[in-house]
Amino acid sequence: MSQEKVERYKKEKANRKQILKKQKAQTFALRTAGVLVCAALLGWIGYSGYSKWEASQPAKSTEIALEPLSEYLSELTAEE
Repeated sequence: MSQEKVERYKKEKANRKQILKKQKAQTFALRTAGVLVCAALLGWIGYSGYSKWEASQPAKSTEIALEPLSEYLSELTAEE
C-alpha cells in the first residue's frame, strides 16, 4: 500500500506542470462559458424588457395633409 502511494506521488510530481496547465485551461474555459451564458441571459432579459416596453407605448402616427400640395401642383399646371 505504501509503495503504491509513493509511485503515484512520483507520477504526479513528474506530470505536475501538465496537470496544472490542464486545470488552468479547464478553469479558463469554464469561466469563459459562464461569462458568455451570463451575457446571453442579460441580453435576452434586456431585449424582452425593451420589446414589452415598446409594445406598451402608444403607436406613433403622423398625419399629412395633401391638399396644399395638390393645390400647388394644380396651380403650376394651370399657369402653363
